[in-house]
Amino acid sequence: MKNKPANKIQDLQYFGEFGGVNPSISDSSTYTFLSAKSMSDTFEGNTEGCYLYSRHTNPSNLYLGEALAAMENTESATVFGSGMGAITSTLLQLCKSGDHVVSSRTVYGGTYAFLKNFANQLNISTSFVDITDLEAIKNSITNDTKVIYCEAVSNPLLEIADILKIAEIAKETGVKLVIDNTFSPLSIVPANLGADIVIHSITKFINGTSDTIAGVVCGSQDFINELRDVNDGASMLLGSTLDSLRAASVLKNLRTLHIRIKKHSENAMYLAGMFEKDGIRTVYPGLKSHPSHNLYNSFIDHEYGYGGILTIDAGKLETANKFMELMQENNVGYLAVSLGFYKTLFSTPGSSTSSEIPEEEQKEMGLNEGLIRFSIGLDNDIKRTYQVIKECMKKVNLI
Repeated sequence: MKNKPANKIQDLQYFGEFGGVNPSISDSSTYTFLSAKSMSDTFEGNTEGCYLYSRHTNPSNLYLGEALAAMENTESATVFGSGMGAITSTLLQLCKSGDHVVSSRTVYGGTYAFLKNFANQLNISTSFVDITDLEAIKNSITNDTKVIYCEAVSNPLLEIADILKIAEIAKETGVKLVIDNTFSPLSIVPANLGADIVIHSITKFINGTSDTIAGVVCGSQDFINELRDVNDGASMLLGSTLDSLRAASVLKNLRTLHIRIKKHSENAMYLAGMFEKDGIRTVYPGLKSHPSHNLYNSFIDHEYGYGGILTIDAGKLETANKFMELMQENNVGYLAVSLGFYKTLFSTPGSSTSSEIPEEEQKEMGLNEGLIRFSIGLDNDIKRTYQVIKECMKKVNLI
């Protein structure tokens, strides 16, 4: 299909300054003007094609933003120095003192901490709900609610948001739906399902090489302009700027994302199936045992599969830690946070990436101490990898 996201990325054509197949990198913090009037006009936001200062934007960052907007089928996008920079800037652009957010209870720990602790200090309150419970979402919306926030595939429990129905609720109540799509690039296009704003931690699958911290916000041109406004734009004023050299590097990696996502998904599907056959409690959207398997099937692009993230429950934290150490010793991958790397990464979210969530809340949402999150790598022989993992499981009595 011509309109598939990966094709949209590949359809973009940039020529370098000297005819290179990669666009030239704009390695400047500030930009010159041919007239004083052009400078003042740019500060007023009235001059197209003029660059002001790299904290505002620059050609390299615009190239990457345009490609990511094409991927997410939005009018525009702007890139940030981190995924958290993208998340916090978006929420602070949409909310002011006295406003309210409805958020999924299972979100990345940093997002949870921002909403629960930092935003609360600014008198922005949050109701954390089970995002799979549509009635709970409706009942949490008040006259002060400005945003419904969730992850398309939640971190780390892999709950699936019914974006279509949540978007209907958002539109009925006049609030913005913000979707973090970090776990499911290409597989899900939230804007096509009614999301107003789509966020990614570029650090993860989009970049794919675990050497860059970056984020992006994709949305309408009007919203992106608001973020960049020199007077009250969160992107401009909070200063989470992506370096142009990193932006150029990510743009190159983005061109292989469609190939990488297919392999991540293929490998994760195989391992999830084998783990489940071995009697391991496994959560993966591609398994029929996943409670939202049919929902996920209804709106994903099957060409890219069910994603590269799965979880298993090892029971006790001590068992999980021994198992992960054994896998690292046997070159399965790395005991490390983050995801989207070419090697498999594994961690226990309850004591790492979700540790900001209080223990009693973790238990309430089903985040057990022995839960292991896998970001499955690009292994060429996943059957061999499985055999190594199986031997590690036997040594810690998981099977």
